[in-house]
Amino acid sequence: MQEQSQNQLNNQPPAMLNRNHGGHELFDMHEVLSGMISVLDQFMIFRPLVQDKELLSILDRQYNFILSQYNLTAECFTSGQKPSQETSTYMMQEVAQVNYGLSPSQPKKPYQSLNDVKDAGISGYMLGLIKTNASLLTMAAVEVVNPVVRRVLASQVENYIEMAYEIFLYQNKHAYYQVPQLATSDIQTMLNTYVQSPGQPQLPNNNSNGIGLQ
Repeated sequence: MQEQSQNQLNNQPPAMLNRNHGGHELFDMHEVLSGMISVLDQFMIFRPLVQDKELLSILDRQYNFILSQYNLTAECFTSGQKPSQETSTYMMQEVAQVNYGLSPSQPKKPYQSLNDVKDAGISGYMLGLIKTNASLLTMAAVEVVNPVVRRVLASQVENYIEMAYEIFLYQNKHAYYQVPQLATSDIQTMLNTYVQSPGQPQLPNNNSNGIGLQ
Protein backbone atom coordinates (compact mmCIF):
# COMPACT_ATOMS: atom_id res chain seq x y z
CA MET A 1 0.00 0.00 0.00
CA GLN A 2 2.82 2.37 0.91
CA GLU A 3 4.68 1.50 -2.29
CA GLN A 4 1.53 2.13 -4.32
CA SER A 5 1.09 5.57 -2.73
CA GLN A 6 4.72 6.42 -3.47
CA ASN A 7 4.30 5.38 -7.10
CA GLN A 8 1.21 7.56 -7.39
CA LEU A 9 3.18 10.49 -6.00
CA ASN A 10 6.05 9.93 -8.42
CA ASN A 11 3.63 9.77 -11.36
CA GLN A 12 1.96 13.08 -10.55
CA PRO A 13 2.57 15.92 -13.01
CA PRO A 14 5.16 18.50 -11.89
CA ALA A 15 2.50 21.13 -11.17
CA MET A 16 1.03 18.96 -8.41
CA LEU A 17 4.33 18.33 -6.62
CA ASN A 18 5.82 20.56 -3.95
CA ARG A 19 7.46 23.31 -6.02
CA ASN A 20 7.70 26.06 -3.39
CA HIS A 21 11.48 25.83 -3.02
CA GLY A 22 14.22 27.49 -5.04
CA GLY A 23 17.05 25.43 -6.50
CA HIS A 24 19.79 27.04 -4.39
CA GLU A 25 17.55 26.62 -1.35
CA LEU A 26 17.38 22.87 -1.86
CA PHE A 27 21.16 22.54 -1.75
CA ASP A 28 21.38 24.77 1.33
CA MET A 29 18.72 22.76 3.15
CA HIS A 30 20.46 19.47 2.41
CA GLU A 31 23.61 20.97 3.94
CA VAL A 32 21.71 22.24 6.99
CA LEU A 33 19.96 18.94 7.69
CA SER A 34 23.15 16.96 7.12
CA GLY A 35 24.89 19.31 9.56
CA MET A 36 22.24 18.66 12.20
CA ILE A 37 22.60 14.91 11.74
CA SER A 38 26.37 15.25 12.10
CA VAL A 39 26.01 17.08 15.42
CA LEU A 40 23.56 14.48 16.72
CA ASP A 41 25.72 11.56 15.64
CA GLN A 42 28.87 13.02 17.13
CA PHE A 43 27.14 13.91 20.41
CA MET A 44 26.09 10.25 20.60
CA ILE A 45 29.69 9.17 20.02
CA PHE A 46 30.91 11.56 22.72
CA ARG A 47 28.40 10.43 25.36
CA PRO A 48 30.20 7.25 26.59
CA LEU A 49 33.43 9.24 26.93
CA VAL A 50 32.05 12.05 29.11
CA GLN A 51 33.10 11.84 32.77
CA ASP A 52 31.66 14.99 34.34
CA LYS A 53 27.94 14.80 35.20
CA GLU A 54 27.46 18.49 34.47
CA LEU A 55 28.85 18.13 30.96
CA LEU A 56 26.76 15.00 30.43
CA SER A 57 23.66 16.95 31.40
CA ILE A 58 24.52 19.69 28.90
CA LEU A 59 25.16 17.13 26.16
CA ASP A 60 21.87 15.31 26.77
CA ARG A 61 19.76 18.48 26.91
CA GLN A 62 21.33 19.88 23.77
CA TYR A 63 21.03 16.55 21.96
CA ASN A 64 17.31 16.29 22.73
CA PHE A 65 16.70 19.90 21.71
CA ILE A 66 18.60 19.61 18.44
CA LEU A 67 16.77 16.36 17.63
CA SER A 68 13.39 18.04 18.12
CA GLN A 69 14.41 20.95 15.89
CA TYR A 70 15.81 18.58 13.27
CA ASN A 71 12.49 16.74 13.08
CA LEU A 72 10.38 19.86 12.54
CA THR A 73 12.93 21.31 10.10
CA ALA A 74 12.87 18.13 8.03
CA GLU A 75 9.06 18.14 8.16
CA CYS A 76 8.58 21.70 6.93
CA PHE A 77 11.31 21.28 4.28
CA THR A 78 9.59 18.20 2.84
CA SER A 79 6.10 19.69 2.90
CA GLY A 80 6.91 23.35 2.36
CA GLN A 81 4.24 24.08 4.97
CA LYS A 82 4.11 25.00 8.64
CA PRO A 83 5.39 22.10 10.79
CA SER A 84 3.05 20.26 13.17
CA GLN A 85 5.02 21.60 16.15
CA GLU A 86 6.19 25.12 16.92
CA THR A 87 9.87 25.94 17.16
CA SER A 88 10.97 26.19 20.79
CA THR A 89 13.53 28.18 22.76
CA TYR A 90 16.61 26.64 24.34
CA MET A 91 17.29 27.84 27.88
CA MET A 92 20.50 27.00 29.70
CA GLN A 93 20.05 25.84 33.28
CA GLU A 94 22.97 27.74 34.82
CA VAL A 95 24.37 31.15 33.98
CA ALA A 96 27.86 31.49 35.43
CA GLN A 97 30.13 34.51 35.65
CA VAL A 98 32.89 34.69 33.06
CA ASN A 99 36.40 34.33 34.45
CA TYR A 100 38.86 36.67 32.73
CA GLY A 101 42.61 36.31 32.51
CA LEU A 102 45.12 33.59 31.73
CA SER A 103 46.66 31.03 34.03
CA PRO A 104 49.39 28.47 33.20
CA SER A 105 48.14 25.21 31.72
CA GLN A 106 49.58 22.10 30.13
CA PRO A 107 50.60 22.48 26.46
CA LYS A 108 48.19 20.85 24.02
CA LYS A 109 49.14 18.02 21.67
CA PRO A 110 47.33 15.31 19.65
CA TYR A 111 45.93 12.36 21.57
CA GLN A 112 48.16 9.30 21.78
CA SER A 113 45.24 6.97 22.62
CA LEU A 114 41.55 7.05 23.59
CA ASN A 115 42.67 7.16 27.23
CA ASP A 116 43.77 10.75 26.59
CA VAL A 117 40.23 11.87 25.71
CA LYS A 118 38.95 14.06 28.54
CA ASP A 119 36.04 16.41 29.18
CA ALA A 120 38.13 19.41 28.14
CA GLY A 121 38.51 18.02 24.64
CA ILE A 122 34.95 16.72 24.35
CA SER A 123 33.45 20.04 25.40
CA GLY A 124 35.72 21.77 22.88
CA TYR A 125 34.48 19.54 20.08
CA MET A 126 30.89 20.17 21.15
CA LEU A 127 31.46 23.92 21.04
CA GLY A 128 33.03 23.74 17.60
CA LEU A 129 30.11 21.72 16.21
CA ILE A 130 27.49 24.06 17.63
CA LYS A 131 29.28 27.21 16.42
CA THR A 132 29.68 25.74 12.94
CA ASN A 133 25.98 24.91 12.74
CA ALA A 134 25.04 28.39 13.99
CA SER A 135 26.97 29.88 11.06
CA LEU A 136 25.47 27.37 8.62
CA LEU A 137 21.91 28.13 9.76
CA THR A 138 22.52 31.88 9.47
CA MET A 139 23.90 31.63 5.93
CA ALA A 140 21.08 29.32 4.83
CA ALA A 141 18.33 31.44 6.41
CA VAL A 142 19.17 34.44 4.21
CA GLU A 143 19.14 32.26 1.07
CA VAL A 144 15.92 30.31 1.64
CA VAL A 145 12.90 31.68 -0.24
CA ASN A 146 10.17 29.50 1.30
CA PRO A 147 8.76 31.74 4.06
CA VAL A 148 8.01 28.91 6.50
CA VAL A 149 11.38 27.22 6.15
CA ARG A 150 13.16 30.59 6.38
CA ARG A 151 11.38 31.37 9.67
CA VAL A 152 12.16 27.92 11.10
CA LEU A 153 15.86 28.29 10.29
CA ALA A 154 16.08 31.88 11.54
CA SER A 155 14.42 30.99 14.84
CA GLN A 156 17.06 28.35 15.50
CA VAL A 157 20.09 30.65 15.13
CA GLU A 158 19.57 32.26 18.53
CA ASN A 159 19.18 28.81 20.11
CA TYR A 160 22.50 27.62 18.73
CA ILE A 161 24.15 30.78 20.03
CA GLU A 162 22.66 30.03 23.44
CA MET A 163 23.91 26.43 23.35
CA ALA A 164 27.38 27.57 22.30
CA TYR A 165 27.48 30.08 25.15
CA GLU A 166 26.41 27.40 27.62
CA ILE A 167 29.31 25.17 26.56
CA PHE A 168 31.68 28.14 26.69
CA LEU A 169 30.63 28.93 30.26
CA TYR A 170 31.23 25.31 31.25
CA GLN A 171 34.67 25.38 29.66
CA ASN A 172 35.53 28.76 31.16
CA LYS A 173 34.53 27.64 34.65
CA HIS A 174 36.92 24.69 34.42
CA ALA A 175 39.69 26.81 32.81
CA TYR A 176 39.41 24.85 29.55
CA TYR A 177 38.55 28.11 27.69
CA GLN A 178 40.46 31.08 29.10
CA VAL A 179 39.62 34.66 28.18
CA PRO A 180 42.58 37.05 27.97
CA GLN A 181 42.08 40.79 28.41
CA LEU A 182 43.93 43.87 27.18
CA ALA A 183 45.60 46.31 29.51
CA THR A 184 43.17 48.73 31.19
CA SER A 185 44.39 51.70 29.12
CA ASP A 186 43.97 49.71 25.89
CA ILE A 187 40.47 48.63 26.88
CA GLN A 188 39.52 52.26 27.53
CA THR A 189 40.99 53.36 24.21
CA MET A 190 39.02 50.70 22.33
CA LEU A 191 35.78 51.55 24.18
CA ASN A 192 36.13 55.24 23.31
CA THR A 193 36.84 54.65 19.62
CA TYR A 194 33.17 55.10 18.65
CA VAL A 195 30.59 57.67 19.78
CA GLN A 196 26.91 58.09 19.00
CA SER A 197 25.85 60.15 16.01
CA PRO A 198 24.52 63.55 17.16
CA GLY A 199 21.17 64.78 15.82
CA GLN A 200 19.50 63.85 12.56
CA PRO A 201 21.78 63.55 9.51
CA GLN A 202 20.90 65.57 6.39
CA LEU A 203 20.23 62.92 3.76
CA PRO A 204 20.72 63.87 0.10
CA ASN A 205 17.62 64.26 -2.08
CA ASN A 206 16.43 61.15 -3.91
CA ASN A 207 17.02 61.20 -7.67
CA SER A 208 13.93 59.13 -8.52
CA ASN A 209 12.89 61.33 -11.48
CA GLY A 210 15.99 60.29 -13.41
CA ILE A 211 17.50 63.76 -13.69
CA GLY A 212 21.28 63.61 -13.85
CA LEU A 213 23.41 64.98 -11.05
CA GLN A 214 24.51 68.60 -11.59
